Amino acid sequence: MFAWRSLVAVLAVVMVFQIDAAHAQQMQPANPVFSPTGPDAEAYGEKLGYPTGPSLSPPMGRQQNMIGNFSHADQLAPTHTIAPAERPLPLLRAAAEISVKFTFGKEAASLAKYLDTNPTTGLLIAHNDTILFEHYQYGRTDRDRLVSQSMAKTLTGMMIGIAISEGTIHSVDDTVQTYVPELKNTEMGSTPIHALLHMASGIAFTENFGNPDDNVRLSNSLLGSEKLDPITAVSRFNKRVAPPDTVWHYSNLDTEGLSLVLTRATHMTMSDYLQTRIWQPMGAEASANWQVDSTGQEVGYCCFSATLRDYARFALLLAHDGALNGRQIIPRQWLLDATQPVKQGSFLAVNHETNPWGYGYQTWLMPGPRRTFFLDGRAGQRILVDPTTHLVLVHTAVRAKPNDVGSAELVELWSSVLKQFQGN
Repeated sequence: MFAWRSLVAVLAVVMVFQIDAAHAQQMQPANPVFSPTGPDAEAYGEKLGYPTGPSLSPPMGRQQNMIGNFSHADQLAPTHTIAPAERPLPLLRAAAEISVKFTFGKEAASLAKYLDTNPTTGLLIAHNDTILFEHYQYGRTDRDRLVSQSMAKTLTGMMIGIAISEGTIHSVDDTVQTYVPELKNTEMGSTPIHALLHMASGIAFTENFGNPDDNVRLSNSLLGSEKLDPITAVSRFNKRVAPPDTVWHYSNLDTEGLSLVLTRATHMTMSDYLQTRIWQPMGAEASANWQVDSTGQEVGYCCFSATLRDYARFALLLAHDGALNGRQIIPRQWLLDATQPVKQGSFLAVNHETNPWGYGYQTWLMPGPRRTFFLDGRAGQRILVDPTTHLVLVHTAVRAKPNDVGSAELVELWSSVLKQFQGN
């Protein structure tokens, strides 16, 4: 249990008195709230009971199957299970839900309006060990394991750091072939681990979720009808277009390379390593699952599923610089390095004309002077973390349109939450 309980209790009282008196009668405890419906529910298959569909490949099936697929991934493909802790980390609840009002464009907005207009399956806001807000839509509940999409990349990146601290991976300067000798004489094999962490392998790989598309080829190789082993799948992409660590380019291929390094170096599956190094030590309350390819190798760049509160526990672990539940679980210096921008003029800098965000080790960085970062997954999966205030926000969604304006609205919502706690 955190040493912040007294402070949280005071903040909860202050928060109550800051709420407009005209809305005092609407105050609700921060218990989970469940809704059987959501925005545009009929298009998402409400009348059909939000059914699962035949595909987990991008964008995980038709719109009417997205909710079912995103919350029942283990019914659609083989997965490995990550067991919970014997003694889950308790999370407190605020006496009243947090009230958030902000402006998006020229419109007045709030948490309630955000949920009314965005296809969000789950939204949780927490501060230290206290839940301030927890809502679910489209019939999803706190027992559903909601898919991460690319948020799983940060799990992979953090496990690399733990493996280095344990000595099973010797250095980020090592090349992939040091641990995966089958990739010797390939471009992936000659790439240093630090280049993969930064998404800067320099290996040609297109990722625009269209056809033709290298990401679709990789996904089909691992999870589709081809059922290739991951060594063969990765070796298909063998054209170098830039030296390692010179050009940033978002690529699922880079994370898949990290996955192979991790499993070969530790002689464990990614699920077993996550369970023993992060999931159980942080005090997860529920099991999670991770989709695997035909060889039993987890797809390290996606396809992890967990409950909203356990995502929040992981976010709180990151917010406390790798320490939670009375333990330093992720090495503090690794987490600091993983969530700092690469400085301009150094060996690698993100092109801010094409990417407004910074990038650390498999983790997105918010712009601005303070260290704030986030995990991001296709269709609206996002975890935002502020280590200064120990605030976190977990958001799962089924955005059917790649460039949905709701992503920008969520940033404004998050900024408004932060303003309430700055200086505390």
